[in-house]
Amino acid sequence: MKLSEIKSQLPQLNELTFLLPDGTSVPTHFHITEIGQVNKKFIDCGGTLRDEKTISFQLWEDGDFDHRLGAKKLLDIIQLSERVLNLEDLEVDVEYQGETIGKYGLDFNGVAFVLTTKTTDCLAKEKCGIPSQKPKVRLSEFKAAASGSCAPNSGCC
Repeated sequence: MKLSEIKSQLPQLNELTFLLPDGTSVPTHFHITEIGQVNKKFIDCGGTLRDEKTISFQLWEDGDFDHRLGAKKLLDIIQLSERVLNLEDLEVDVEYQGETIGKYGLDFNGVAFVLTTKTTDCLAKEKCGIPSQKPKVRLSEFKAAASGSCAPNSGCC
């Protein structure tokens, strides 16, 4: 979800809710402690130089049960961040504290913002010898050895 998409949803919300990937709510007394643009310049395992830019939100909650961040206030914070930091309209990643800091994508289900799981990946599969997709094999092509036992290269195992 891009920053502009978040901004377009905020004016219609009466309550600001974030859901974890398992469907549980981030406690209502959360704070957004940071909004920023992250510029990552790196070399992948195939030797290709890459640039990646994202917007980062950091969600945090603690014992301040009286604090409630509303949709209007978040929109004000985003607009201030855009002016001061010259933010681009990029995909938003969310950091949230679990057993360690988790990094999530962001989606919207019509009522709440949903933290989505992210995974690592090899960005140079072709240079690492990793096939782009697994070969499809038909089990009917494998025939057991005539003797009923498995032998190397017999196709039975």
